[in-house]
Amino acid sequence: MFGFNEPMSKALDLSKLPPIFVSASHFAVEDRHTLEDNLLDVGAALTFDINEAGIVLSKATRKARIQYDFRAQGLWTEEVSARRDSSTDDNEVPVVSKLPTPSSTQKREVSEVVVLDDSSTASEGGEARRKKRKLVHLPVRKASVKDRKAKIASPPAPTDTLTMPLIQVVRVEWFHASKQAGSALPLEDFMIFQGRKVDKPTIEHAADYPKGKAEGVRKIAPAQAPMPTNTSPQSIIERAKEDAPTQSWPSDRFGKRKFGHREPSKASSWAAKPTMKTQHAHLLLTTTSEYDGDSSDLPEPPAWVKQGVKYACQRSTPRTNPNDVFLAQLKKIKVARLLTNDEIGVRAYSTSIAAIAAYPYKISSPKEILQLPGCDAKIANLFVEWANEGKIRMVDDIDSNEDLQHLRLFYEIWDVGPTTAREFYFERGWKDLDDVVEYGWKLLSRTQQIGVKYYEEFLDPIPRKEVEAIGATIQAHAEKIRDKGIQSTIVGGYRRGKEASGDVDIIVSHPDESKTLNIINDLVASLEEEGWITHTLLLSQNNSTRDQQTLPFRAGKSGGHGFDSLDKALVVWQDPNWPTKDADLAADPKAKNPNIHRRVDIIISPWRTVGCAVEGWSSGTTFQRDLRRYVKHTRDWKFDSSGVRHRGSGEVIDVEGFYKYEGKIGVGRATSMVQAEMRVFEGLGLEWREPEERCTG
Repeated sequence: MFGFNEPMSKALDLSKLPPIFVSASHFAVEDRHTLEDNLLDVGAALTFDINEAGIVLSKATRKARIQYDFRAQGLWTEEVSARRDSSTDDNEVPVVSKLPTPSSTQKREVSEVVVLDDSSTASEGGEARRKKRKLVHLPVRKASVKDRKAKIASPPAPTDTLTMPLIQVVRVEWFHASKQAGSALPLEDFMIFQGRKVDKPTIEHAADYPKGKAEGVRKIAPAQAPMPTNTSPQSIIERAKEDAPTQSWPSDRFGKRKFGHREPSKASSWAAKPTMKTQHAHLLLTTTSEYDGDSSDLPEPPAWVKQGVKYACQRSTPRTNPNDVFLAQLKKIKVARLLTNDEIGVRAYSTSIAAIAAYPYKISSPKEILQLPGCDAKIANLFVEWANEGKIRMVDDIDSNEDLQHLRLFYEIWDVGPTTAREFYFERGWKDLDDVVEYGWKLLSRTQQIGVKYYEEFLDPIPRKEVEAIGATIQAHAEKIRDKGIQSTIVGGYRRGKEASGDVDIIVSHPDESKTLNIINDLVASLEEEGWITHTLLLSQNNSTRDQQTLPFRAGKSGGHGFDSLDKALVVWQDPNWPTKDADLAADPKAKNPNIHRRVDIIISPWRTVGCAVEGWSSGTTFQRDLRRYVKHTRDWKFDSSGVRHRGSGEVIDVEGFYKYEGKIGVGRATSMVQAEMRVFEGLGLEWREPEERCTG
């Protein structure tokens, strides 16, 4: 099988093909992203919306699985037989794969297309290059009741599939073979499935719809479900906070709960892939003077915009931006995509947000958005809607959506990710924290139980002054158990300049690597002894176990970026001192500490790769993601918090000690963590960016 990183053939040009979508099924995330980048390199109109796709590249081999994947993304199809156009030779793309051309009498409907100089970017995507094209969608004719009855009474007349909107699913090998040939090979030779896009059937008549998987349908406990016999006026959450013993329910207490189905909330329509009719953005067709101005009225684009720099690690992204209000709207959509398991949408919005956050001017025209790498007509549509109406309907739907409100509540529990949040709500039928404790306390992991117990406290932002006090305490204890040579740096949002943080991340290291070996155990024990740590959620010694060596590169393994490769302790922190402590304990030896509980992560790094650790834990998520992608594509290296390796040989690349890059020579180890981090940027071929310039989100 062909690899994903072979050189692009200059002769291959896929710009004339319909939009191409890469299916996530059976794909490692990193491999799929690489394939998408390679498609863009040969001019493909890459789309991240299955409803826009004319061609789908897939690793799935069964037609039923392909159609299931389509339905999961809101697209229904019916299979049609593929046929080759006799007028098409082997070096041309069959006519069937192209979007149909409407007749002059057909009404056209423009969907999510900015009509500005006939140019837009590829659909909602991270690194899409700008395409000079329009997407014109034909209205889908819904059959009347009379039509449906007639269809049942008699067989349908033969239909020419060449005139219908089709979607063709081909094996991934088609792309690799086309690169080898230098031109697009016939799709039929690699065809897995060809279908016609149809309207979503009603659940009652969708015999092939997966049982129990109806879109947006959630299982709920019936109103008559028996309640515990010993409830008290005090809320269950309050009982959990007091650490009272869990009630002893009968063994089948949860198992006997019968769940029913309920229809999704009306506001949840935003989450499904909208039909082309409901998704168009007519606002872009306005002729108000604010959008009719000459391009010369717009500010001179920054150099990175002119050069099409697509990696966030190659540009400055400050903490504040003239477009922060609009960015806040996009961030809400991104979170909603995350909660609804739209990983591609999360990546696409993250890229667009990072590009706008780096743009130094207040945006006044959608033309400015279209010129930004990673931004397309969809983002421009949202901007025009927001500029014209002062709001975005999609965001209003998100804010009022009942399902998302419950999912957000569960997602904010420590150690509960989006998948678990969906399980709690859709599968378990829980709607609030009381339900979690009432019906599922014993099903939770210990860290999730602690997350529920201190739910409100963990959500309370930590001011910078308190973050600094926590960091100073950890530094003092590290010096006590080792020596004055120990160094620490507070990373995360604090280092990027946030006024308040969700938790505290601190990296501890020592120029003598024997001093960091297994230090995490001693440090946690010292802090626990004085009462600073109340709970240890995770204690990892992975790095000490492998003698603090860089995590080895494993070819074919994707995902992850060193989070679990360093020694670390994730703990619950509470200041053991308060003004009236002595008096309170004298009056009641069991008096509770009134100080708030905080989340603190203590990370240990060996000195030779401490710059990688500091960079990895200091940068915004998209900045860090793009840095890894940049290093992969420009040097064939793999970067994470434990160091740098060559992807081909697995050799460790030392970018912090003796090195020679770009004609510059450095000898000896850095003397500070920041100096080590600066060497990482230089060794990777990147311009140094202060942490305050890496606020990509």
